[in-house]
Amino acid sequence: MTGKKKPAAARSALPRRAVLGGAGSGLAGLALGFAAGGGGREEPARADGGTDAPVAVPVFGAHQAGIARPATPQTFCALAVLEHTSPGASSIGEIGAAAGRAVRTATSPETCAEAGLLDGPGDLTVTIAVGPRLVAALDDTLPGATALPLFQGDEAIPAERRDGDVLVIACSSDANDAATALQHVTGALPSTRLRWTQRGFRARGQGTITRNPLGFHDGVIVPRRPEELDENVWIPSGPAANGTNLVVRRLRLDTSAFHTLPHEGQERVIGRRRTDGAPLSGGGPTDEVNLLAKTPEGELLVPAHSHARAAHPSFTGSHLMLRRGYAFDDGRRVDESGLEVHDAGLLFLCYQREQSTYVRTQHRLDEVDDLMDYVTPTASGSFLVLPGFDDDRPMGSTLAGA
Repeated sequence: MTGKKKPAAARSALPRRAVLGGAGSGLAGLALGFAAGGGGREEPARADGGTDAPVAVPVFGAHQAGIARPATPQTFCALAVLEHTSPGASSIGEIGAAAGRAVRTATSPETCAEAGLLDGPGDLTVTIAVGPRLVAALDDTLPGATALPLFQGDEAIPAERRDGDVLVIACSSDANDAATALQHVTGALPSTRLRWTQRGFRARGQGTITRNPLGFHDGVIVPRRPEELDENVWIPSGPAANGTNLVVRRLRLDTSAFHTLPHEGQERVIGRRRTDGAPLSGGGPTDEVNLLAKTPEGELLVPAHSHARAAHPSFTGSHLMLRRGYAFDDGRRVDESGLEVHDAGLLFLCYQREQSTYVRTQHRLDEVDDLMDYVTPTASGSFLVLPGFDDDRPMGSTLAGA
């Protein structure tokens, strides 16, 4: 289904369309992070049952930390995209080995002071991924060897904010810890220079469910159970097994324009209720969207150009995406066209087994999703998240030895 879009002239006053990855029920895949659901704040738990101190996240495992663990994303993140100044077939092994050592130093209570974390690592996680240029230099048939295509609006993204060779994401319930860890790890990587960086924060929420900057809920329909993660997120075999494909999109949101719509109009753009995130087709906040539900007069309850309908995987045959996005607010600035804008929105992060899951969904959103009129992409890239590591299996070693 494509549907009729508004004339280009009618949309020109609003930011150009951007990406919003999608999957799952209704809003499950919006790059802005608009899915349903709500809930109170899930406070970090203590080993003694209290809620004052964050719980440490194991750094070793089949998969890197910061993707599916902890199940509730930490409140703050600090992200950096870097360029490798001398890429080659050995780059992933070199980057992985150095990154693994730095990550372990920052996240271990015994050594974190060396990384500047003088009060302990808390619930810090650091996730490392490599870009298509490095993957293709090793083997162009590996997952992650292909860059994202340009989506609608991407042509205006500055070259320095497209793609990249190395991605580092540090997340913590302490904003300073995330920033300190990011600086430590990026400083340990050989032959790299910074391309762009961003700090982010998340609203109160339960598990992956939180409100996005437009005020709607996101993160309900995502893979959570181990079998769902195996099916939708983790690469199943080969040198990249237990890694995953990550798409990063920095999306400026025109919240002012969106909020000029009446509440009912906002809900029709999203396809869910503002109050609790329940689908307009009925049911509770975590119920699936019923794409066939109609009024007695025959009108679709979930509008034809709503995000909930546009992002539904039944139209693309896509798997689910695991979204762990963060809001950002960098204040007022002059954009690339010379206009002053409020540079705030969503740092969209989504993990999937196959990059095509995101690509197919975004192409559909570009065609039919009314929400795209309130989004401008300002950075974009895809990365292969390296498999997990431990003392006997250095980060990146499974690819370096392929």
